[in-house]
Amino acid sequence: MSSASDLSRRQSLQLLTAALGATVARTAAAQISTHVDRPLPTDGDAAAAQAATLWNAPGPLVTLPQKLPLIQLTDRPVQLETPRAYFLSPRTPNAAFFVRWHLPLHPRTVDLSTFRLTLEGHVDRPQSLRFSDLLRDFRPQTITAVNQCAGNSRSRFTPRVQGSQWGNGAMGCAEWTGVRLRDLLSRAGVRAGAVCVQLEGLDRGVGPAGYGSSAYLKSLPFASDMLDEAIVAYAMNGEPLPFLNGFPLRVVVPGYFATYWIKALSVLRVLPAADENFWMKTAYRIPIDGDGTGNTTPAAMAAGGVRLGPIGRMPVRSFIVSPMAEGVGKWPRGLPMVVRGQAFS
Repeated sequence: MSSASDLSRRQSLQLLTAALGATVARTAAAQISTHVDRPLPTDGDAAAAQAATLWNAPGPLVTLPQKLPLIQLTDRPVQLETPRAYFLSPRTPNAAFFVRWHLPLHPRTVDLSTFRLTLEGHVDRPQSLRFSDLLRDFRPQTITAVNQCAGNSRSRFTPRVQGSQWGNGAMGCAEWTGVRLRDLLSRAGVRAGAVCVQLEGLDRGVGPAGYGSSAYLKSLPFASDMLDEAIVAYAMNGEPLPFLNGFPLRVVVPGYFATYWIKALSVLRVLPAADENFWMKTAYRIPIDGDGTGNTTPAAMAAGGVRLGPIGRMPVRSFIVSPMAEGVGKWPRGLPMVVRGQAFS
């Protein structure tokens, strides 16, 4: 569900002031350092520990800047899962929203006085936009959308699949406000023959230049519907983005997995040919034969011949949040039960 909404000049100034305030914490709150708040229940509460493991991934609860205690999968890069209880409400609080970075050198500080969003490549009018330009020059767009890691619930797979072993909490729903991606591309003037727009953030790895371990790059093809509702968001649930969720800007691609939702966006690069960098050509690819669901078998993969294609739209999913099935046991016939959860398409 989406709707256009105009921010007043006063609201825009308030948002800019809040965003600038976020950069003041350049050496303190914005410094990402792991602090273990408390572990998940252990032998002292075996039932709670089992319940947490069954729905969420096992791991310590850690507290990072701008975040409530979340379940830590890894610390380099930071990967944090949202605990089950936060999904009892339709919208996920910013402080409880899951975190997934691909490369360890993601930004700890951003100076908005020097930050620029660059539009380059196969365009007529390259752009270098300040954060304030996005608030002043473009009509804001607000959309409510689910952000879900493509590996959400991966720990449930049998046999085990490589990658972060998420429980069910690598997802969240928020109201995102920003600039339509098509409006930004129109300002730059996309040339005839453009095939896709490549997205690049401020995060970096330690690998050689040109490799997936150096930069995380994703692309949105002009031939698909991915650009129809995509925005470059500067606000999340009415507030500036948390650092760990992509401050100051992130791409929002409603209906598609989070792999395309580039955080700390810094470059929009229009390409005249298909993007064949590692994160498009090799990573995040699923079987495309058969019924179109991405299903196959280990035997078929081992035998070879299974065609792979880029992961795309999210399938319909639903999760029971309450009651916890593992804590209910037998239930008397005829006695009402209230079941609460999340469903999205």
